[in-house]
Amino acid sequence: MMSESTGASTNEPASKSTGELLSDAPDPPMHDATRVVRAGLPQAAAGTPYLPGPTFAATYHSPGDPADSSYAYGRMDNPTWRAYEKALTELEGGSALLFSSGMAASVALLGTVLSRGDKIVMPADGYYTTRLIATEYFAPLGIEVVTAPTANDAQGASELLSGARLLWLETPSNPGLDVCDIARLTTAAHAAGVLVAVDNTTATMMLQRPLALGADFVVMSDTKAMCGHADVILGHVACRDSEWEEKIRIWRTRMGAIPGPMEVWLAHRSLGTLDVRLSRQCESAALIADFLASHPNVEMVRYPGLASDPSHETARRQMKKFGPVVSFALADRAGVERFFKAAKLIHEATSFGGIHTSAERRARWGGDAVSEGFVRMSIGIEDVRDLLHDLSTALNAAGQQVGTNDKTDRTDMSGELLAKT
Repeated sequence: MMSESTGASTNEPASKSTGELLSDAPDPPMHDATRVVRAGLPQAAAGTPYLPGPTFAATYHSPGDPADSSYAYGRMDNPTWRAYEKALTELEGGSALLFSSGMAASVALLGTVLSRGDKIVMPADGYYTTRLIATEYFAPLGIEVVTAPTANDAQGASELLSGARLLWLETPSNPGLDVCDIARLTTAAHAAGVLVAVDNTTATMMLQRPLALGADFVVMSDTKAMCGHADVILGHVACRDSEWEEKIRIWRTRMGAIPGPMEVWLAHRSLGTLDVRLSRQCESAALIADFLASHPNVEMVRYPGLASDPSHETARRQMKKFGPVVSFALADRAGVERFFKAAKLIHEATSFGGIHTSAERRARWGGDAVSEGFVRMSIGIEDVRDLLHDLSTALNAAGQQVGTNDKTDRTDMSGELLAKT
């Protein structure tokens, strides 16, 4: 927020100039849009690049005691990792460790924190593969896995937290986009002696900061919005406590769940545009959610930014913006297939957060409690006017009944929405 006064305060001598006052004042904290561009970069030095290139090395010169060398073996550390981990640590507010994928990061966290006899409370509507890992791999090892919906902070019920070791949150949830109150649930969990991890993939630290809201861990798939170009598989964990960071680092080294230096360098290069990309995506997503909510062929829309969304009030309190993902439902599978056939700017593909607008009928994978007509759509950075026009055409085609007249008048409704904005 801009200050109401640009000159001296009433306590300053009138003779002191604005320039003199500014020169005496400490530097203000940098804004996120600046921090994300500068994060993890080395000190400027003549003749060097802003971001050094990737280091490709399996082994390093390390005579004598390996502890005396900064680097000894490629499975343990890499200069390119360190640069991006430094950037993520600055942005997350806790020590960050890179992994070969978001799932590798999730498994490292679960494997480090949980032991036989422990209990984990997970979202029933969270990312399916994370739930699958817990129930099919960790449960047979003696871990009790219990689930509850993200909505209404159901995971915070005292009977669920009682005796638990870890509370795993995902907000907004994927693909349903329900939101839970991180601070409230973290307070309840900590009072019960339970650690808290938050999958922050959908929002990223640019839209909400779980560690600042009290969580102990953040896990993310950097594959998605963080990298944003659909060309890198990567993940990370950020920890409030340095002791946990060291334990998870040991897991990574021993299990070999390490990222390639080229992927890490590409991610760090992409980081500088994260704020610009997400800002455009969130603005477009808000317009598109409004448009979908008004279209007669759309049966349901979920977007935390909609005032009518059941998660809106919670999201408004803890998120800066509401993300690039919009979920909606058409009547049936056939309608979704007509939608994709008519769309020109919407890639039919999985994943989300990239610069290209994409969507998929989520039920095709199984595992999520969604209808056959449920669509998860990731909004890209294309001009929203073009996206709205394409959506209007595709949605009208989705409502067309084979062998009969259209379900709705196939006029382009996108212009009406844009005229209101």
